[in-house]
Amino acid sequence: MSPAILLSFLLGYFVILIIIAFATSKESSDNSTFFIANRNSKWYLVAFGMIGTALSGVTFISVPGEVGAPSGNQFQYFQFVLGNAVGFLIIATLLLPLYYRMKLTSIYSYIEQRLGFYSYKTAASIFLISRTIGSAFRLYLVVIVLQRFIFDSYGVPFWATVLISLALIWSYTFKGGLKTIIITDTLQTFFLVLSVFLTLYFICDSLNLDIPAAFETVKNSGYAKVFFYENFLGNGFHFSKQFIGGVFVTIAMTGLDQDLMQKNLSMGTIKEAQKNMFTFTGIFVVLNIFFLSVGALLYVYAAKNGIAIPLDHATGSPRTDFLFPEIALNHLAVIPAIVFMLGLTAATFATTDSALTALTTSFCVDFLNLDKGDQTNSKKSVNKRHLVHVCFSLLMFLVILIFNAFNDESVVKGIFKVASYTYGPLLGLYSFGLFVRNRGLHDKLVPFICILSPALCYLLNLYSSELLGGYTFSVELILVNGFITFVGLLLISKKTDQQTRF
Repeated sequence: MSPAILLSFLLGYFVILIIIAFATSKESSDNSTFFIANRNSKWYLVAFGMIGTALSGVTFISVPGEVGAPSGNQFQYFQFVLGNAVGFLIIATLLLPLYYRMKLTSIYSYIEQRLGFYSYKTAASIFLISRTIGSAFRLYLVVIVLQRFIFDSYGVPFWATVLISLALIWSYTFKGGLKTIIITDTLQTFFLVLSVFLTLYFICDSLNLDIPAAFETVKNSGYAKVFFYENFLGNGFHFSKQFIGGVFVTIAMTGLDQDLMQKNLSMGTIKEAQKNMFTFTGIFVVLNIFFLSVGALLYVYAAKNGIAIPLDHATGSPRTDFLFPEIALNHLAVIPAIVFMLGLTAATFATTDSALTALTTSFCVDFLNLDKGDQTNSKKSVNKRHLVHVCFSLLMFLVILIFNAFNDESVVKGIFKVASYTYGPLLGLYSFGLFVRNRGLHDKLVPFICILSPALCYLLNLYSSELLGGYTFSVELILVNGFITFVGLLLISKKTDQQTRF
């Protein structure tokens, strides 16, 4: 498909988003609007919009690509998704009531009130680092597709493509913040969901399959195995590892993450926030089934038409992340190509715009205290927020360039590997705060515990086969990380008569 057509489509898409941004922030663009949308968001808009934020371009490209990976992944990712669903339910019933009861703007304010100043700053710092890395990984995925299929044709260097993408995102988020994001994410999720179903239709049409035949084709494709129970010690795909990892990765990366929780906190009541989470969970599970089915059909289509997995320009090795864009943009008709680009753009930018807003909110609230005092919405504080927003955009730009220089594996693996190390200490901190009573914490030592825990996890993961009788970790490593942090916090605490209730 012509790069000029794709570029024109991309620019038109962002023009729509920018128009929406100015329309939603016309009446007010103060900090209260940016941080929590004045706490009057509609739960059904947030529930639908969160789908785009949670799925991202990783789900759109990497998950289908991983179905036919040489390691034999098939539908094993759905084991992880089932764990995700349980994690979402725990968030709705345990964490959301706590956040609403305390009327939080930043969820890390809970740590300040429960554990102390240094614990609070540590938790907020973990989020800033984790979300910056995770969002950069996600944006990187769409940028390499844009680079390969659009900007290479114009001789635009990779760094410029990254900068252009971030500048476009900044242009429609800097003013209205969360109030704008809730509307734009709803629109982008609509495009994402539409593109999934249209992509399935176009692939099935190319393979001359109706719906029952498509179902049978996926079932008999050799890619549809969901549950893996073989070799518990050495198999990272084992059901228990994927399911347990899915539960705790979700609790950490959603429930203890300012990004997705910020949307939940923008609603008027806890009942609305819980309705949002329950609805979101159901849609999330169903959509992942369709993404995996797309993956199976892509590999069936590739085998039928002699299409090999594309090679990475940097490493020269096969890159499953590129199979979906390769087929959609080079082997199907113009309309399927546009549909694919629509879904990819919507998925990835819905994640990145939300992350930039959450990063800005956390830094402004947790480190600059812009939610306190009479000057919260003053011109000076709004200008500070704008500067922070720009700085995080530039930081993400640098992280993407670093990742591009060293990455040689599927992005979906990279994100959850990093999450196991960076989000683990948050699990330990919140577990200690929620479940340990009558113990006073040596607050100044908490940052050292939260650095030591990921370091020990890294070493344990590196030598697990030798130390644990052949056992290899997968995403469940995040639970071990949280447990080590929890034990470390117990060791630096002592009994006290003080009663703490939250």
